[in-house]
Amino acid sequence: MRGGDEFDLEAVAVLQISGVMLLAACIRVFVGEQQAPAVPSRFFDEFVQRGAIAGVQGEHGRNSIGHSIGDAAPNRGIACGAGAVADSMSTHHLGIELGRIGVWRGGRELDPDLAVELERLGYGTIWVGGSPNEDLAQVEALLEATSTIALATGVVNIWRADPATVAASYHRIEARYPGRFLLGVGVGHPEHDKVYAKPHQALVDCLDALDAAGVPAHRRALAALGPRVLRLAGARSAGAHPYLTVPEHTRQARELLGDGPLLAPEHKVVIGTDPQHSREIARDTLGLYLKLENYLASFRRLGYDDEDFANGGSDRLVDALVLHGDIATVAAGVTAHLDVGADHVAVRVLGDDPLTGFRALAEALALTPRA
Repeated sequence: MRGGDEFDLEAVAVLQISGVMLLAACIRVFVGEQQAPAVPSRFFDEFVQRGAIAGVQGEHGRNSIGHSIGDAAPNRGIACGAGAVADSMSTHHLGIELGRIGVWRGGRELDPDLAVELERLGYGTIWVGGSPNEDLAQVEALLEATSTIALATGVVNIWRADPATVAASYHRIEARYPGRFLLGVGVGHPEHDKVYAKPHQALVDCLDALDAAGVPAHRRALAALGPRVLRLAGARSAGAHPYLTVPEHTRQARELLGDGPLLAPEHKVVIGTDPQHSREIARDTLGLYLKLENYLASFRRLGYDDEDFANGGSDRLVDALVLHGDIATVAAGVTAHLDVGADHVAVRVLGDDPLTGFRALAEALALTPRA
């Protein structure tokens, strides 16, 4: 048997046959001596409580933390940057299959027929954006129309939603459609929400209320861009859902979060080979966001400045925030997030015919169609 300072997850997997108590002890030894600074021990304690009885290994020989047992440095992407993507895997002991590639759409852009088609194409998750109502009725309707695809909120605005009502909605949905819903919450923007004060503390209070109402930490995620909220996401939820980001942000976020928490960024795309037209489509969408300080602060951390924010956004900013080009170029840009640490990418296709884009992207990424 190995000494405590030599434990890795492969050893833990072997020792699971000795019983749950021994397994829990081994994981605590591993966390305490190797990864405590990067991944909070609370996160692993929750894993032991919820997941140890089922065993460490998940589907495809992967452990609950998201990389192959024994891997020294997990690579969540694919070697060539585009092509087949593993689209059916257990994501970070969430008890839910998010897949590698999902779809982000505003609530008004979604309906049951579209959800059925996205499921058929092989996408793992539909993210319902645009601050869904606290009753989560639209989420429930989309789950009812489909069979296996997961639903997530991207995100419920904590200033506009009562945590107790949100929790009741979560429990109602989980009872009817177990293992298919991830609750995403976030603080919104001071420009849009009149009641906006001490957002970090407000998030903490919301999470405390969800805890008290029995919403499991591993079945919720936080909208997170900056370091402080990213750390909160890793400590108090399954992980982070950064919106309007680029692969460099994903790389930095993974470095900050460590290997444990979920990282599921959103990225916008336009499929087309006319750069000028694609940028026009992109700017039509980006105009709103370039007036919101939370996003501007995130862009500044990535090296952009006020010149990039003027006149609808500089070409270099627009090209980074909205992938465009032929389908191979766009697919490679999406999987770039996986290459630098994302577990899942939520894709928002812009333009007049998004469904055609989703079909082309599913084929380029070799997603597995569902019958």
